[in-house]
Amino acid sequence: MPRVTNSRIAGVLLLLLLLVWFTGLESRKLIRPDEGRYAEIPREMTVSGDWLTPTLDGLKYFEKPPLQYWATAFAYETFGLRHWTARAWPALTGLLGLAFVFWIGRLLYGPAVGVAAAAILGSSLWYFAIAHINTLDMGLTCFMTLTLCGFLHAERAEATARQRLLGMMVAWAGMALAMLSKGLIGIVLPGGVLLFYSLWQRDWRIWDRVHIGYGLLVFMAIGAPWFILVSLRNPEFAPFFFFHEHLARFASTEHKREGAPWYFVPILLGGMAPWTLLFLSRIRHIAAIAAQPKPFHPERLLIVWCVFIFVFFTISGSKLPSYILPIFPGLALLMAPSMALTSPRAYTWNLAAAFIFALACVGAMINIDWFASDEIPVELYMNMRPWLALTLASLMIGAGLALHWRLQAATLRPVLTMAFSGIIAWQSVALGYDELSPATSSYHLVQRIVSNEGPFRPDLPFFSIQTYEQTMPFYLKRTMTLVDFYDEMSVGIDIEPQKMIQTLEEFRQRWRALPAGYATMKPETFDELAADRLPMRVLGRDTRRVVVSRR
Repeated sequence: MPRVTNSRIAGVLLLLLLLVWFTGLESRKLIRPDEGRYAEIPREMTVSGDWLTPTLDGLKYFEKPPLQYWATAFAYETFGLRHWTARAWPALTGLLGLAFVFWIGRLLYGPAVGVAAAAILGSSLWYFAIAHINTLDMGLTCFMTLTLCGFLHAERAEATARQRLLGMMVAWAGMALAMLSKGLIGIVLPGGVLLFYSLWQRDWRIWDRVHIGYGLLVFMAIGAPWFILVSLRNPEFAPFFFFHEHLARFASTEHKREGAPWYFVPILLGGMAPWTLLFLSRIRHIAAIAAQPKPFHPERLLIVWCVFIFVFFTISGSKLPSYILPIFPGLALLMAPSMALTSPRAYTWNLAAAFIFALACVGAMINIDWFASDEIPVELYMNMRPWLALTLASLMIGAGLALHWRLQAATLRPVLTMAFSGIIAWQSVALGYDELSPATSSYHLVQRIVSNEGPFRPDLPFFSIQTYEQTMPFYLKRTMTLVDFYDEMSVGIDIEPQKMIQTLEEFRQRWRALPAGYATMKPETFDELAADRLPMRVLGRDTRRVVVSRR
């Protein structure tokens, strides 16, 4: 690949990336359930002042560690309670992950490969999507990528003893931050990768070069304090977090997130778009390089990284689509060095795939009423059409221009063209999906009620009956009292059962005795209570929720 020397062009491209990357963080409404949950927990931290024990709806919530909660709470304290501050951490860590990939790609293969690897990763559908959704997976992926890059930096043949030590300490710090992001997989996954890499390389001395003694000091200094302090304050934390949220989640299907052995295959192939076919065209070349013995073999390490993580979550009893996100930085680093060898024929097939995908989407848009339901009416889907058209146009133009530049014997230019068109396409998908927000978020309902009825009185009780709308507490800026609903709050309810109402009949009695209050519920629950002549005044409703008052 050619050397990247034009700093002005690089600066312009970086500015364009930042502009498109951060577009929509504020305008898009929070999506139920994850975005509401991970926006609300930090909000409650700022209100209570307790940054040690996470709570959700005022109940202790021990499912995940607090690093993202802290970062988001800090953003709230600094910039206010906004959509973009709720999403800032995934967006920033996603961008930081691109910087890590650029850095190690440049170090191992040269500047152009570093740019290509970052461009491929940033424009991959799944990586871009998770970086713009408020979940914990991007923070985990960012720090696992730091771990991978630190190890690659340390193992280079030309690395000095000081650089090896520094690289390994970076890797250990990355594992600690990954553990604070989502739990023990932050160290389990890199540890498994290193084990199988050392077996493939037949290099047992690698375990001496990991500097386990110094590394554990770094790891414990960063990762241990919160776990120790939260366990001392909350004795119920450790059994739940380490057994239920790790061993039981992996070994059983009690979380009802099981999937077929091929569950992650379509997510992986679709998530790599628009690079899927180009990557598949390079597999034979990557395998040939991996077959060649070397004292330090970054390709083998990257292959083990991707395969081990994929297999680990495939055999897990609990599966969610975002679990395999840490694979994507490894795939980008595997793919980027061989992009200069990618034939125009592969780009032609890529353009053909984009065309077929466009035809399929056009068919879907014509028959968009197929996707409608009582909860998401067809009118909302119709509003997505312009955004989908922009998505298709961007992908088609990008694939066509990439083929044009490759026919001109360019190597980096086709990659950057496809990457930029991919980022625009996926941003258009995100903005288009926001057209569904009247059904996927409580934002519009809450705003409509406040506009018509005035602000909700914070001194009055607010009940959530047989449901918990994850986005509503964030927009109400308050917690609610659960009625006959447990789900993920079961542990918190077991600890403080007085904070909920256990039966619908108990709620009826309390509601009738109240001079004033609020409640939210599903439409079918409202119909049931209305049939019982429970005194309720409807403040607002949509396809998923009804909000009523008692006054």
